[in-house]
Amino acid sequence: MDENDPGSRIALALDVADLDTAKALIAKTREHVGTFKVGLELFTAVGPAAIEAVHAAGAQCFLDLKLHDIPATMGRSVARAASMGVAYLTVHAAAGLDSLRQANDNAGSTRLLAVTVLTSLDTGALEAIGLSGGPRNATNRLAKLAWDAGVRGFVTSAHECAALRKTLRKDAFLVTPGIRPAGSDVGDQKRVMTPADAIEAGADLLVVGRPIRDANDPSEAAADIAREVRLALSR
Repeated sequence: MDENDPGSRIALALDVADLDTAKALIAKTREHVGTFKVGLELFTAVGPAAIEAVHAAGAQCFLDLKLHDIPATMGRSVARAASMGVAYLTVHAAAGLDSLRQANDNAGSTRLLAVTVLTSLDTGALEAIGLSGGPRNATNRLAKLAWDAGVRGFVTSAHECAALRKTLRKDAFLVTPGIRPAGSDVGDQKRVMTPADAIEAGADLLVVGRPIRDANDPSEAAADIAREVRLALSR
């Protein structure tokens, strides 16, 4: 990753239902985006063909499957994903120490990203599933668990990013979803932040979805976000 290249700091979420739409979105935004995220919606629709489409464009693939299973299944699934050459792969930190260790042992050159607390969850939603203390405390507990398993990449809301960066320092690779340009609709995500603020908080990779995907001109929207990232990096 070239830390001074804004495109290398942006991951566009390909949250679309078919391969043709995904390829069109990649083509429109590739000039400004270095990584494309293949999530559950697209992967369940077309499978590894989505990864191949990203690689064919000369970009990195971020496979966002949020794996959460028993240790043996986690290990085999991570090994299979790594064999497809994906740059990043998500696992749930809540899968537990043994599962995370198995995942880490089988990741090869793929960077594992432990998902801490989803950006759609606030304090009330966390308490409903038994996680007390709010998003920051839950994020720290889950990140420490993943760290102890050898994982060094983390997915965290930008609101918890600065605290996690302070705790884990430069060895951690921090990915922040819920990125929204100023004035845009937050949708179903409760903890969002602008690209510039996320960079300032210590994020390494920003995940952007709807602000680019749903724009009238995705290329222009991607360029605008890249400019905001470039300005933040120059400060």
